[in-house]
Amino acid sequence: MKKETYHIIGVMSGTSLDGIDLAEIIFNYSEEKWSFEILAAETVSYSSFWKDELREAVNCSEEKLERLDFKYTEKLSEEIIKFIRKHNIREIDAVCSHGHTILHRPEKGLTYQIGNLPRISKMLGKTVVCDFRVQDVELGGQGAPLVPIGDKLLFPEYDYCLNLGGFANCSFEKNDKRIAFDICPANIVLNKYAEKLGNDFDEGGKIAASGKVDNNLLQKLNELSFYNENSPKSLGLEWVKENIFPLLETSEISSEDILRTFTEHIAFQLANQFSKDSSVLITGGGAYNSFLIERLKDLASIEVVIPFAEIVEYKEALIFGLLGVLKLRDEVNCLSSVTGASKDHSSGKIFSP
Repeated sequence: MKKETYHIIGVMSGTSLDGIDLAEIIFNYSEEKWSFEILAAETVSYSSFWKDELREAVNCSEEKLERLDFKYTEKLSEEIIKFIRKHNIREIDAVCSHGHTILHRPEKGLTYQIGNLPRISKMLGKTVVCDFRVQDVELGGQGAPLVPIGDKLLFPEYDYCLNLGGFANCSFEKNDKRIAFDICPANIVLNKYAEKLGNDFDEGGKIAASGKVDNNLLQKLNELSFYNENSPKSLGLEWVKENIFPLLETSEISSEDILRTFTEHIAFQLANQFSKDSSVLITGGGAYNSFLIERLKDLASIEVVIPFAEIVEYKEALIFGLLGVLKLRDEVNCLSSVTGASKDHSSGKIFSP
């Protein structure tokens, strides 16, 4: 289905459990370049029930996980229907949905995103493009990150594109190839400790700013072997549970000091990635963490660019919309230079109602 204009709904749920991001987007393809317009966008916050369900799903039995997948597919469908009705959206080409990552162990050939059952297309009565990661893992790739092709096609004017979500990841051009990888955990850790203090998140990094750096803990975090591995590489909740949380829990320091120390850890790991005087486009919820951004500026000589709110908050929903369009066009939407797969490919499944 190749044409110049596509009317799409992009849907994303990230590991930080902020909620379900939905964006109505028009994509245009002209003179071999892509452009876009976000017509409407919103985030549907998760209830405490859904936060608990998604956080603990990694420990579920296979039978319970199948039930959760069914339930979550229905939940996603219901929220997309509400979004369509609220914004009076008509005649879309497709819904392009990431689902929610429950399991990501590419070294074992495993990645699992719930909410990608064929039922979603039946409930919506729309074409749905989804389940973007599995094929890449089957081809020997990391199945992540997938956003970099969108960075390349939609934001080529920046030296680096940095996303600060549940995990921090960046992408950039090197020797005419797109390179990208997960850098370190971010909001998946910060939000957990903000919640312990009765907050959904640490607004502006104010709680972290009130704490003190524990240099012993900071050193242990920075010495984790992942940071010395070459790309392609990616992170999942399982890695955080095995490597990060035990260090934090045994440190016996306050949640405020953990937030301060981990923010310093993030800033340090980010600063190591960027060339001097480069331009860095920052999106994701962490772009609003002004304390983290200031620490990054202190540690790295870079130009920080924080775009309009709709791009900060909905860039991943936007780009998964583009991945869906590329799949509909049977064009490459997954780069082997990024994921380590055996070849570039057009990933995802297309379901018809």
